[in-house]
Amino acid sequence: MHDELLEHFPLLILPASFPAKYDQDSLKSYLAGFALDGAPAAELANYLNEDFLRFVHTLALVPEGRKRLLEIGANPYFTTLLLKKFRQHEIHCTNYFGIQGGGGRQTMNNADSGEYFTFDFLNNNVDLEDLPFEGHFDIILFCEVIEHLVGDPLGALLRIKKKLTPGGLLILSTPNVNRLENIAKMMAGQNIYDPISGYGVYGRHNREYNKHELFLMLDHAGFDLEVIFSSDVHENHSNIYFPITTIAKSIFSIPNRCYDLGQYIFLRARNTRPAKLGKPGWLYRSFPESEFSN
Repeated sequence: MHDELLEHFPLLILPASFPAKYDQDSLKSYLAGFALDGAPAAELANYLNEDFLRFVHTLALVPEGRKRLLEIGANPYFTTLLLKKFRQHEIHCTNYFGIQGGGGRQTMNNADSGEYFTFDFLNNNVDLEDLPFEGHFDIILFCEVIEHLVGDPLGALLRIKKKLTPGGLLILSTPNVNRLENIAKMMAGQNIYDPISGYGVYGRHNREYNKHELFLMLDHAGFDLEVIFSSDVHENHSNIYFPITTIAKSIFSIPNRCYDLGQYIFLRARNTRPAKLGKPGWLYRSFPESEFSN
């Protein structure tokens, strides 16, 4: 399946950049040795197996240096752990477990290597609340969060912008609504929406985005894109719905769609200018007309 996918969609899987002295197997094995207090081992292992390459792509977007960095929605800390080990930034974290205010501490322990990482976090729902930190950050990670927001995704980006230094970096990843699997599902008459979650309204994907929508939203918020790409990170199940050759014939009749089909979108953007006023009409509706931009 992997070879057939690459034959028809060579841009579907982008090569990952691994830290020095590590390859895919050794880095994944290293991460698999960690346990997170309070997290079921099977759930943690499944999360790592599904999203390992997403963590690697995200790490590659974070520049070297000694900057002040915030990771929004850090739990279960695989990306945070990679940042601790392979970067030198001062790291701060938020999580949202349905609790207002306060914070906590969680640890990841590797029994094989003896390594032990402690992560302090503050509770914050960036969908509704300002980030609860003094001062500004040079880098903010907003990974696998925007798709969970319910009320005001642009407002969340503006809250992030308020805490970024001028010229500071936003690194964002999110599932790609235009991924090949979704296209195959729709062709087969299947539903592409996320299932209802037992973790409540923020436990599911409430709205997924494509690359162009993220460009429009970030442009509205006063960011300039430096890097944006999509890539698969785990097994692609498109062939469950149609043969890959059938899907390819349908897609290649539409110009440039081959660049947009990966499972996740990854981007790095720089805080360069003031945000535009109002809400963009393509994203919002049923608000007072005075709140919309021209």
